[in-house]
Amino acid sequence: MSLDQNLDKILIIDFGSQFTQLIARRIRELRVFCEIISHKKIKNSIINKKTKGIILSGGPLNVYEINKYSFDEKILENNIPILGICFGHQILSKINGGRVKQSKHREFGLAKIYKRRSSLLTKNYFKREKFKKAWMSHADQVSKLPKNFQVVASSKNSKFAIVENKLKNFFGVQFHPEVTHTENGKKIISNFLFLICKIKKNWSSKDQKIKLIKEIKDQVGSKKVICALSGGVDSSVVAQLLNKAIGKKLYCIFVNTGLLRKNEEIQVVKTFKKRLKMNLIYVNAEKEFISKLNNVSNPEKKRKIIGNLFIKVFERYSKKIKNVKFLAQGTLYPDLIESKSVTGSQTSKIKSHHNVGGLPNKMKLELVEPLRFLFKDEVRKLGLELNLNKEIISRHPFPGPGLAIRMPGIITKNKIEILKEADDQFIRGLKEYGLYDKIWQAYAALLPVKTVGVMGDNRTYEYLCLLRAITSQDGMTADFYEFKKSFMQTISNRIVNSIRGINRVVYDITSKPPSTIELE
Repeated sequence: MSLDQNLDKILIIDFGSQFTQLIARRIRELRVFCEIISHKKIKNSIINKKTKGIILSGGPLNVYEINKYSFDEKILENNIPILGICFGHQILSKINGGRVKQSKHREFGLAKIYKRRSSLLTKNYFKREKFKKAWMSHADQVSKLPKNFQVVASSKNSKFAIVENKLKNFFGVQFHPEVTHTENGKKIISNFLFLICKIKKNWSSKDQKIKLIKEIKDQVGSKKVICALSGGVDSSVVAQLLNKAIGKKLYCIFVNTGLLRKNEEIQVVKTFKKRLKMNLIYVNAEKEFISKLNNVSNPEKKRKIIGNLFIKVFERYSKKIKNVKFLAQGTLYPDLIESKSVTGSQTSKIKSHHNVGGLPNKMKLELVEPLRFLFKDEVRKLGLELNLNKEIISRHPFPGPGLAIRMPGIITKNKIEILKEADDQFIRGLKEYGLYDKIWQAYAALLPVKTVGVMGDNRTYEYLCLLRAITSQDGMTADFYEFKKSFMQTISNRIVNSIRGINRVVYDITSKPPSTIELE
């Protein structure tokens, strides 16, 4: 019997929400094991005594358009606590005899949730306050409660923002407690787990490591695997997982695209070949990548070209190694969400990631993506569990397409060199001032704009450098970091004075959403 089958669990039924993995992530943070299953695949026969609670996720569906979703209603008859979130709240109410209709006033963003009565679900959630700010994202709402349901909390536009049926242990919330925007939202999930489902803590980074290593062994068997290694946190953790799972059957390929950070290739070879003693193949493909990107300015085309070239390089070297069947890469959940719908639901594609939407349709290697349902901070914890050093674990994220997507417009070797130096000055400044570890991700970008400047008595006409530094917990949402004026002045002066080609520096103060973290 596997580790998973031995554990009590919370079952999350997914209706296509982009936040479903956030629900799972909050449960893992509370050290409880959970599983996600699509509403299209769930059968009542799957439910067993190890299922201590069920969460119905949100989603883009409408409960009154019955042909668009499927759900085995017998699941509600197992005497197991159920928590419905957003769409899950609506479907729980409808199945039990309530009504759902389009809202007169749609709610998107923060809303105030006012306490109406006490409940185990909201114990210590409101504390002494009358209301909490919660993240709403819905155009429909429950208009009539089912029999034996009571109102626990309301918002201005949602009378039934939190409801419960004490007899059946059914609970519904119209907002999203799993997102960071909702004040104290994790408390609602914690109360559901421990006060209502009465499940015990049974999960850790060590359990995660054991589970992922087993999954890799089950998928790969005795076959050889090549790993797309960039030297960043994600690919480094994947490489170490594979190293633990299959040892010498792993071949790491590090491709120098010419779009890396300054001296990155030197650091990667030193770390993985010399220190960690892995099978590392270094490929200098700088000319090939830059040549293919010549005169390409469309960001999606850049990503597709880079994704296709990566695969060509990997396939080329897999033939040299012989009998390679798999390609491993460090895809994370936010990458999947931005690139495509994970569940096949009606979620929106935001942009292609070179290791997701940027891959060619006909690929000869099967993908191994052990981190695809994890978030960055979870990957860092996993890296520590795998004994990777802090220098690797604490590195800021770096996109697979590299500097290509931090350089809107045409790519040239001169612009690449300018950008490498600017980025290096910014990152070294952050470390010097003790700010690097306080920031989720920081980088310099070179905008396709030249501005007039004056240096000494001479007129200059050079590029505009944009700096971006954001704080985040999971990469799904982010805010800009508020630097002191003195730091910004210092970095701006360093960049302008030491780098020929830049005469102006600006700072990006846009959050995610509405913007993404990277420019392209």
